[in-house]
Amino acid sequence: MVDIFDEVSDDLRTERAIALARRYGGLLIVLLVLVLAGVGAQQAWRWHQTQRNDKAATAFLALTGRIDQAGPNLTDPQRVQDAKSLTAFAATAPGGYKTLADFRAAALYSDAGQATEAEALWTEIGRDGGADPLLRDLANLLWAQHALGTAPDQEVLARLKPLAALSNPYHGLAQETQALVYLHEGKMDLAKALFSQIASDPAAPEGVRNRANGLLAQLNG
Repeated sequence: MVDIFDEVSDDLRTERAIALARRYGGLLIVLLVLVLAGVGAQQAWRWHQTQRNDKAATAFLALTGRIDQAGPNLTDPQRVQDAKSLTAFAATAPGGYKTLADFRAAALYSDAGQATEAEALWTEIGRDGGADPLLRDLANLLWAQHALGTAPDQEVLARLKPLAALSNPYHGLAQETQALVYLHEGKMDLAKALFSQIASDPAAPEGVRNRANGLLAQLNG
């Protein structure tokens, strides 16, 4: 008797499955097609991104390889021309390569004595929400270090403020630049206090601590 009930139950399940398939079969097929289309589109996008990144890497290495090969033999006009080539590449490059190219261009402009162009690029990187936060912070730090004495002191201090937080990996360098701004403003007590803080900060780079001790010795001498 149990076997009969089992067979009836199986038949009912089969009939229900057939009824559901007839009722929703078209919808299930559409959903399946959409899923497969989504997977295919994702794979195509990844392939496109890989191709784009590979192309960008080749172009970036070609540009920088030539610059590295010339080394110290680069003239200032060559540095400026190479910087322009890098910024032209950056205009259409994927995010990571764009940031690297802009950094390299800024360094070339700076070495060539083109401070305005270098600082403009550091500012652009610092404001780029798509760039890595550490690279944005580095760009702002470089801007502050190079703008010291030319840009308004309050503008330099404002750019340095978030970088000087102890949680920031660049805080030692940022605080050093802050102290130099205080010296520029004639605020010796603030500068000394900050140099003392840097000198006793084990998380600050050794070179920064040594410079802080040296400046303290001069200021207290």
